[in-house]
Amino acid sequence: MLFFFVIGSMILQRLIELGIAKRNEKYLTEKGAQEFGSGHYSWMVLMHCAFFFSLLVEVEGFNKTPYRFWSLLLLLYLCLQAGRLWIISSLGPYWNTKILVLKGAEVVEKGPYRWCRHPNYWLVTLEFMIIPFLFQAYFTLFVFFLLNQWMLRIRIRTEEKALLDYTIIKTFWNGRFGKSENEKFGKNVIENDYRLCYSQINNENDYHEQLEEGAKP
Repeated sequence: MLFFFVIGSMILQRLIELGIAKRNEKYLTEKGAQEFGSGHYSWMVLMHCAFFFSLLVEVEGFNKTPYRFWSLLLLLYLCLQAGRLWIISSLGPYWNTKILVLKGAEVVEKGPYRWCRHPNYWLVTLEFMIIPFLFQAYFTLFVFFLLNQWMLRIRIRTEEKALLDYTIIKTFWNGRFGKSENEKFGKNVIENDYRLCYSQINNENDYHEQLEEGAKP
């Protein structure tokens, strides 16, 4: 009974999220937002579907029972759902299951995004660990923890590049994340600005050299 309550609530939550994402996608695309990472998005959806299938087969097929401290794990799961609502409300129309970036927009810096760069990905990672552990589905836990890390590695790189290239990021310069975070995420911005300035200086120097050569008798 507990298993079907949890997995049923997760599936319902995913369906509601897809509805919100579809609405937000329409809003953002009308404003000219561009999608990134469409190539891996279908694989991510497939991974989430496979997670539910694997969990169902392992728990029901092998008669898995809830962990003895299941009430604590269930409480953690419910806290994650509260965190998910906080994330969605913080991003507002910018929240999506896809990577949709509106050129020139400022990156959201409220809610959990004041302290954490990708809170939604942390939440999903914890969910992929807590739910299988709750029902002692250790095969599902191990396999999908690794698959999720692989997927997030691709997704976060894609998202970070899109945000750095097309949006305005201010948080990293005010020290909220500490020195290590500023260095980690600000490095790319500094390097890109340096390359741009260096290229402009070189072009300008070449231009002046050409003028000087043309002025020589």
